Amino acid sequence: MAESVELPGRLAILPFRNKVLLPGAIIRIRCTSSSSVKLVEQELWQREEKGLIGILPVRDAAAESSTAGSLSSPGIGTNLGERSSKTQDEISESHKHGAKNNQEVIHWHNSGVAARALHLSRGVEKPSGRVTYIVVLEGLCRFSVQELSTRGTYYTAKITSLDMTKLEMDQVEQEPDFIALSRQFKATAMELISVLEQKQKTGGRTKVLLETVPVHKLADIFVASFEISFEEQLSMLDSVDVKVRLSKATELVDRHLQSIRVAEKITQKVEGQLSKSQKEFLLRQQMRAIKEELGDNDDEEDDVAALERKMQDASMPANIWKHAQRELRRLKKMQPQQPGYNSSRVYLELLAELPWQKASEELELDLKAAKECLDIEHYGLEKVKQRIIEYLAVRKLKPDARGPVLCFVGPPGVGKTSLASSIAAALGRKFVRISLGGVKDEADIRGHRRTYIGSMPGRLIDGLKKVGVYNPVMLLDEIDKTGSDVRGDPASALLEVLDPEQNKTFNDHYLNVPFDLSKVVFVATANKMQPIPPALLDRMEIIELPGYTPDEKLRIAMQHLIPRVLDQHGLSFDFLQVPEAMVQLVIQRYTREAGVRNLERNLAALARAAAVRVAEQHNSVPLSKDVQRLASPLLDGRLAGEAEVEMEVIPMGMNKHEISNTFRVTLPFIVDEAMLEKVLGPPRYDDRETADRVATPGISVGLVWTAFGGEVQFVEATAMVGKGDLHLTGQLGDVIKESAQIAMTWVRARATELKLVTAEESNLLEGRDIHIHFPAGAVPKDGPSAGVTLVTSLVSLFSHRRVRSDTAMTGEITLRGLVLPVGGVKDKVLAAHRYGIKRVILPERNLKDLVEVPAAVLSGLKILPAKRMEDVLEHAFEGGCPLKKYSKL
Repeated sequence: MAESVELPGRLAILPFRNKVLLPGAIIRIRCTSSSSVKLVEQELWQREEKGLIGILPVRDAAAESSTAGSLSSPGIGTNLGERSSKTQDEISESHKHGAKNNQEVIHWHNSGVAARALHLSRGVEKPSGRVTYIVVLEGLCRFSVQELSTRGTYYTAKITSLDMTKLEMDQVEQEPDFIALSRQFKATAMELISVLEQKQKTGGRTKVLLETVPVHKLADIFVASFEISFEEQLSMLDSVDVKVRLSKATELVDRHLQSIRVAEKITQKVEGQLSKSQKEFLLRQQMRAIKEELGDNDDEEDDVAALERKMQDASMPANIWKHAQRELRRLKKMQPQQPGYNSSRVYLELLAELPWQKASEELELDLKAAKECLDIEHYGLEKVKQRIIEYLAVRKLKPDARGPVLCFVGPPGVGKTSLASSIAAALGRKFVRISLGGVKDEADIRGHRRTYIGSMPGRLIDGLKKVGVYNPVMLLDEIDKTGSDVRGDPASALLEVLDPEQNKTFNDHYLNVPFDLSKVVFVATANKMQPIPPALLDRMEIIELPGYTPDEKLRIAMQHLIPRVLDQHGLSFDFLQVPEAMVQLVIQRYTREAGVRNLERNLAALARAAAVRVAEQHNSVPLSKDVQRLASPLLDGRLAGEAEVEMEVIPMGMNKHEISNTFRVTLPFIVDEAMLEKVLGPPRYDDRETADRVATPGISVGLVWTAFGGEVQFVEATAMVGKGDLHLTGQLGDVIKESAQIAMTWVRARATELKLVTAEESNLLEGRDIHIHFPAGAVPKDGPSAGVTLVTSLVSLFSHRRVRSDTAMTGEITLRGLVLPVGGVKDKVLAAHRYGIKRVILPERNLKDLVEVPAAVLSGLKILPAKRMEDVLEHAFEGGCPLKKYSKL
């Protein structure tokens, strides 16, 4: 224990921010800042055992957390036995002579504690080379500050000791009040030590302190070992009167004793409720018991209670509410760290967030307004829009009617998804899109079972949760692109979803309770019908959206695409103008598609080029007062081309905004053919492409259907020396290969009638091989509709006659030469019209399908029906077919 020391008149001051060192306490600090290192070197390191410094508490203006944090040993008995040692780590920036900084306000306390160093160690940090000290300090006695000044980089203070002299202390010890306070303090301290002995099996050295150390010093040592607030520490430091000090110390020791007893009571209560397997949750139970003791168990802040209220507000059906209550009771019995707690909570949150009774407020259906909205948002598609109006009319007359599931089938870019959103807008319902492209797992539709790690609900339930109503318009996008593997078949799971008799009780595996999907308006989209299973196809009403005609594309571009592209690029018609003639050239020369996506991309390229020129023009038109000459790229271009330039005189009174507007209005960029070629490159398609490719015998033009709409397919045949083999290339499927075999057989069987061989020649393939190729070899091809095209190509090869370049054909053939009907007629006819073909040969039984083709397209084409292969050859060649006069059914 520190003996009484004689203090010098001035001490070096080490500030302790928001922390107090009491006499008799021991603390460990680490000095890293330049000011504290300098203080330790000069006042402690150089003076060795004679060095003394003053520890002065300071408080910053914002009352922030201390710059030197402290850590106490967990056992108070050990602390007392080790003379109340503590640990204090000093942050290096905290003592950088910071009090001189005007931005940092430090409030110094008027009293402190003198301290001496019990241990000093010096170190050097690598790689900075900075010197640091670790100092163990012991508090000695209190002092008051008379004057504070600086010495170099650290502070010094003129001080006066506050401790009583030995004579004064002897007089106080004889007073009855002091004797009573001493007995009370020692009794409380002994009771605390006894409790600690039972708890930690220590306390022998602490009892020695009670017998050997003066009671007024014991008060400081005991209090220094407790975790108390900064204000209480300052109050203890300011207690110069030993009787006041004993009174405060007794109160603090008693409070610490009561806290230990309450903790023991809580521990006994909690341990009595826990089994051996629940010991790991002891701390959580202690926290709950502490809240109960303090009466701080607020239901408003209880997450489980909040979840329960949320579930009550969800208006669940009775059977589902019963199931949810059972799950909630199970959750309340679990600990947050227990396996399954989080999954149960997430499941209950899903039940609470699902729209069991919440519906969209539907608008009163106005068919006229709905039709006008469809006309504004979609050009053409009259049949499709009429079917939507019929659907809405039925909804208006019978709101709870179970309408069919509409499935829009067509190539990309024809407006399938936007039609679904238009239905939602007309009905006044929320719209949610579920993408099914590439889905191969049945769990994406039905959800995962909750027994799996990372389980989640299916996309349908998740979509309803996000949209927040139970009657939205739900778009099942790309329904033809679902797959199947070992994880199940999503298309089969959709059978229940789209069946109005079953979806009233749709059972998601994760949800595990029935959910009513009968109020949802389902709309599906697909590029083609073939991949959709027949059972699923049977549950939907197919509405085909073929492609747009060039005329329709022109109207769509002028009314919808150009305004949208200009808006997306920050332009207006004052900056860029695209005449109809130029749009038509883009359609004819740069895009051949069923939809309008590539058309929009090309228009966007023109807008970007115009945006660059507009931005450059704005940068080159200075509007400051000192401008003497006006520079403009457009003006320079006109002057360079020796063109006549019209000058406009701008009045001096015009402001900068008016001048900018003047040039903006007078300088729009008008797209012309030269700009098209500069921005979009040379034309990708030419009207003479068909004529050039059918310039030699053995080539014919067919019409095929793809998921992207109709296309023109050339078929090339050539002969070479060989053994009579047939070679087929072009990534062909089995069906089209069989069509080629049928075509070759039919031509060989009728070679004499077609005058392909003389009477003496019996074998058409004598000494030669035939090679048939379908260009665009990277694209897979299959289907029976190329039969008539293959026959025509072979007849052209063997007869050395060219097929008419303005004629395209489609149809399946039989060995007898009959031409059978095929599908996709509307798309194929539109493709022929896009390619500039004038004559189309169709199976006679497909003429009924022409009612779906726009009249504007039919007026520019000559449709040639064919019942037999002889009819096809008659129309395909200029001179007709020699076999025509022999043909008969």
